[in-house]
Amino acid sequence: MTELASSAYAPYNDPEDYILSWTDKIWEARGMGQIRDHYMPDLRVHGAYGTITGSEQIIQASLQKNAAYPHRSFTGEDVVWEVRDENTWLSSHRILNCGRQEGHWQYGPPTFQHTVSRNIAVCLVRDAMVAEEWVVRDEWSVVEQSGHDIDEIARGIAFAPNSGLLGDRPEKLLGEAPKNPLVKGISGTRPDLRRDEDDHAVAMIDEVWNQHLGNLVPDYFCRDIVINTTRNLTFAREDGYKEALDRLFAPFPDAQVEVYDVAFNEDAFHGTRVSVTWVLRGSYSGTPLYGPVTNSPIEILGVSQFQFRHGKIIREWRVYDELAVLAQIKKAQGADPR
Repeated sequence: MTELASSAYAPYNDPEDYILSWTDKIWEARGMGQIRDHYMPDLRVHGAYGTITGSEQIIQASLQKNAAYPHRSFTGEDVVWEVRDENTWLSSHRILNCGRQEGHWQYGPPTFQHTVSRNIAVCLVRDAMVAEEWVVRDEWSVVEQSGHDIDEIARGIAFAPNSGLLGDRPEKLLGEAPKNPLVKGISGTRPDLRRDEDDHAVAMIDEVWNQHLGNLVPDYFCRDIVINTTRNLTFAREDGYKEALDRLFAPFPDAQVEVYDVAFNEDAFHGTRVSVTWVLRGSYSGTPLYGPVTNSPIEILGVSQFQFRHGKIIREWRVYDELAVLAQIKKAQGADPR
C-alpha cells in the first residue's frame, strides 16, 4: 500500500485539513494572491466550458467573482481524497455556497437575492501544491435564485463567452476517456487497492445510466436512497432516483456517460464514499426541456459523490452545470440578438 508523505499536505494535519484550510484562507479571507502559494504557476483548471491555464488567470477570475459576491460563504461538506503516490493525492471537495449577488457579474447587475448552490472541485495535489483541477458548479441555481433571465444569460455566454472566466473550449472536454479509470484515470494511476465500492459505482453507471436498466436500481441502491442534483433538487427512494435519471437523459436519449476518474475514501465520520468524474455526450434530440430541439451535439462535465451503506449506495450528490448545457443549445439554435 502506498503511504502518503506528510510533506504532500504540509503544514496541515491531513489532506482534508489541507483542502478546508486553504479554502478558508483564500476565499473566506479574500486573500486571492495566496493562490500563488497554493496552485502551481502552470496549473490547468477544467470546467464546463473549457480550460483556464495558469494561476494568475485564476486570481483574476476570482477577483471578479468576489466583487459580485463579496459576502458569499463556502462550507466544505466533504473531502473524498485518495493517494496517487507518496507525494501526490486527489481530492473531491464538495462545497455548499451561500450568498447574494451584490455587485456586477457576467450574469448582470446585482439583485441582492439569496442563493444556495453546490460545487465539487476535484484537485490533483502534488508536493502540497494544486497541479490540476476539474470543477463543476450548479450555476443554474445561482442564476434562477438571483432572479436573472436564464435564457438571456445562456444566450450571452453562447455568443459572447468570457474566456478569462469560462476557459478556452477544446474540441472534446477532457479529451479521450481512460481505458480503465478504475486502474488509471485522468489524474494518474490509482493505488493497487480495488474496493468493491469502486466496481459497484462504475458498474452502476454502465448498467443503470448507460444501458437504462432502471430495474437494477434495487441492486445498486439502498431503499432510502437520496440524491441531490442540479437546480437544488432532491429526489428520494428508488422511484425518485429513476425520476432524476430520466430528467438527465430524456433531452439526450442517445447519450452515453464515460468515466474519467475515480477516488475512494473511508473514515469514521463520513463513512465510505466514492467520487466519480464523468462526461455525458449525446445530442439534444429528445424532450424539449431546454427549448426547441436542435439535434446538435452536447457535452456535460459532471462529478458524482456516492456514499455507501452495507455495500449499497445510500446517497448521491450529482453536480453539473445546466447553464452550460443551455448555452450549448442556444448556440445551436442560432440567431444571436446582439
